[in-house]
Amino acid sequence: MANTSSRTLRLLSLLQARRYWPGPLLAERLEVSVRTLRRDVDRLRELGYPVDAHPGVDGGYALAPGASLPPLVVDDDEAMALAIAVQSHLDDQAALRALTKIVQVMPRRLRARLNAVRSATTPAPWPSATTVDHEVLTTLALACRDSERVRFGYRAIDGKLTTREAEPLQLVPLGRRWYLVAYDLDRRDWRTFRIDRITTAEGTGTPYGPRTPPFDDVADFVRAGVLGGSSGGRYDVEVVVEAPAEIVSAHFGRWAEVRVLTPASCRVVLETDSLDGPLFSLGALGTDFRVVGPPELAAAVADWAARFARAVDASG
Repeated sequence: MANTSSRTLRLLSLLQARRYWPGPLLAERLEVSVRTLRRDVDRLRELGYPVDAHPGVDGGYALAPGASLPPLVVDDDEAMALAIAVQSHLDDQAALRALTKIVQVMPRRLRARLNAVRSATTPAPWPSATTVDHEVLTTLALACRDSERVRFGYRAIDGKLTTREAEPLQLVPLGRRWYLVAYDLDRRDWRTFRIDRITTAEGTGTPYGPRTPPFDDVADFVRAGVLGGSSGGRYDVEVVVEAPAEIVSAHFGRWAEVRVLTPASCRVVLETDSLDGPLFSLGALGTDFRVVGPPELAAAVADWAARFARAVDASG
C-alpha cells in the first residue's frame, strides 16, 4: 500500500480524470478499504479540494467546482502538452498568464524541453480564425469524456436557431474552426456541428451507452462534412477543372467524385453544407476551372475574384 501522501495525490489524480467514481471502484483502484478511502477524501477536503460524496449502496465521489482553483496534479508529459498548447495562443492574455504559471512550477529538465520546442517552432496562426466560446467548448469536452448527453442551441447556415439534444463523441479542430461530432437524437443520425455556431451548451446529466458510428476515423468524417461527402449537403457542387484527373483526385481525396473529360481536364462533383471548403480547395489547386453549379458557388467565386482584383489595384 502506498504511503498516505502519495495515496492522496493518487486519489486527487483519479478524481480529476473522471467526473464521478463509485466508492467501491475508487477504493479498489487505490488498493485500500472503503473506510480508508473516506479518510483520504476528508484529507483532500482539509487541503481545500471540494469533493462531493453521494450516499447509498451505489454511492461515490466527485470533484466539485470550488471557489478557487486548487493545484492540478499532472505528470511530465501532461505538463509539456499543456505548456505547448497554451503557448500556441499567446495572443490571448489569459493564455499568457496560464503559461507563466505552468512554467514557474516546472522542474528544470522540463523547462529545457519546452525551450527547445520554442526555439524550433514558428507559429503561423490563422488571421481570421473564428472565436470559440471556451465555456461551450469545456462543456462539450466534459460531455465527450463522461459519455453524457448534451443540449445546445445551434444556428444553421441559413440563420435558423434550433435546440439540439445529442450524444457527443469527439471534438475535432480543423483549419480555423472547431467541430463537434455527435449523434443527433432528434435527427437520429450522426452529425458534425460547428462549435462557433453553438450558442449555449449544457449537460443533461443523462449518461448514454456505447453507440458505434458508421465511420472509422472521426477526423475524416469532419473533413467529409466540410469539403463534401456522400451524406448529402445543402449544395451540389460541379466544376470543370483544367488539369489531369489523377492530379485533381489526389488533391480532393475521397471527398469528391472526379470524372475524366480529356487527358488534361476533368469534372469534379461533390455535395457540401458549406462552400468554403470547395472554394479553398479550388483556389489551392492552382489551375483554371469553370463553375457548372450551383449559382451560389459562381457568385462566391465572382466575389473572391473582385476582392482579389481590388487588392492588386490597391497595391499598385
